[in-house]
Amino acid sequence: MMQNTRIQYLAAFAVSLATMTNSVAYFWMTPMLPKFYDNDTSMIRITPDEISWVAASIYLGTIAGSVLTTSISDRFGRRTTLLCSAAPYIVGTVFILCASDVWLLYIGRFLWGLASGLITNVSSLYLSEIADKEMKGTWTTLTRSISSFGVLLVLSLGSFVSYQVLSYFLIVLPVCYFIACRRIPETPYFLIKVGRVDAARRELLSLSGSKDERAIDEKLSVMRSEIRMEALRSSSAYELITGKQYRKAVIVTAGMLLTQTMAGSIPIQQYFGHIVQESNDEMEVSTTLIIFGVVCFSVGLSSPVIAKKVSHRPLLIYSYLGSAAVLSVIGTYFFQQRIIGIDDDSSLAISYVVFANIICFTVISGLGFDSLASVVASEVFPTNVRSTHTSVLTTYTAILTFVVVRGYQILEDWLDLYGVFWVYTAMAVIGAVFTYLLVPETKCKSLSEVQIVFQGNMYKDVNGSLEHGIIAEDDVNENTELKEMVYKNGVA
Repeated sequence: MMQNTRIQYLAAFAVSLATMTNSVAYFWMTPMLPKFYDNDTSMIRITPDEISWVAASIYLGTIAGSVLTTSISDRFGRRTTLLCSAAPYIVGTVFILCASDVWLLYIGRFLWGLASGLITNVSSLYLSEIADKEMKGTWTTLTRSISSFGVLLVLSLGSFVSYQVLSYFLIVLPVCYFIACRRIPETPYFLIKVGRVDAARRELLSLSGSKDERAIDEKLSVMRSEIRMEALRSSSAYELITGKQYRKAVIVTAGMLLTQTMAGSIPIQQYFGHIVQESNDEMEVSTTLIIFGVVCFSVGLSSPVIAKKVSHRPLLIYSYLGSAAVLSVIGTYFFQQRIIGIDDDSSLAISYVVFANIICFTVISGLGFDSLASVVASEVFPTNVRSTHTSVLTTYTAILTFVVVRGYQILEDWLDLYGVFWVYTAMAVIGAVFTYLLVPETKCKSLSEVQIVFQGNMYKDVNGSLEHGIIAEDDVNENTELKEMVYKNGVA
């Protein structure tokens, strides 16, 4: 077995810095939003409606970044895509630091989203292509841990530093991961795909730390076979969405992500400080943000452990129901405060209810559907559409998140805060029902077993044909990439 070297550690750490930058960019709004409401930025005065656009515009950028990722990473490489993502972060931060009008904030946040969309899609792809099988779990845990630390960092410091100082983090961090990523190798898989087999061999030698030429050649041969199989079974985004064999997986994934997003965890995170202020809680906003950051960090570290030990389907259902319960309590509190009317002494006595229940919601949703929805979504599609599915999934999630974050202020204007939380309660209940009726258990099932659940005989027929090499000549002739690998590089 090939020995891991410091190159893999460096690569994983460099990618983790990029994902940490994403966390800081997304959670930047949480400590900034109370400052915007209190006109405490010394740069710009904006209305609640404009604040919602500032919060949501980053997700429009994420949509653009997700759409561009596949074409950029397949043409220029995974490493180059990571390097390029630093530029939108830095330029976006310049817009935010110089903002004298709200549209400059929109542009800055959009550019942050563009960079995060590139990183989100290419980081997992890069790590999966460079890591030895036994190390993939380690790199995933490292990336998640550092990303969670980014959340803790921005929430802990956000209330104590100025708008400008917190924004400078989004210049320093991109510069740091750009420097780190300059020293990491390109993935051998990408190099083989573009016909640079000798370069792939060199990078594989560097990543593996092995001097055994025979072992390297064997691993290159396996990679070539995997790429050939992927090309034979590759599918477009259109086929992914419309293909009969993927229909059940698309319905399950779309429904899970819809209910997960519409249950409100993202807007509650973004508007956390403002919501706590509206509850008349006497606790300082800075204190609540630190506690919230610690909880988010802890949940981020714990959720992979829970997901490995507990069956996914029951955890999804119970986390939806538990979230619905605490969200309904928050809605009831604001209904009593805004409609029924309670005196100041009574209000102060129970003002902690909102903060405590948001913390409970964060724990329940973070250990449950917020972390598991994407895990299950990644398991229900076969490997031939995995890269396409990742891009489509990120784009779809970003669209939903934009709608729910932008819609928060609209819902508050129409229904007040109690109505907002009751809408989220209803979506959580719908999520539990949807999961109970349509989402199968995927834990402890192999990829083939999961595909048989979703595709039935269609998967068995196609998989059997591929395993026995029964491939139509037309399939080869219509696939330019496959044709080049088969005839030019001798992959067949």
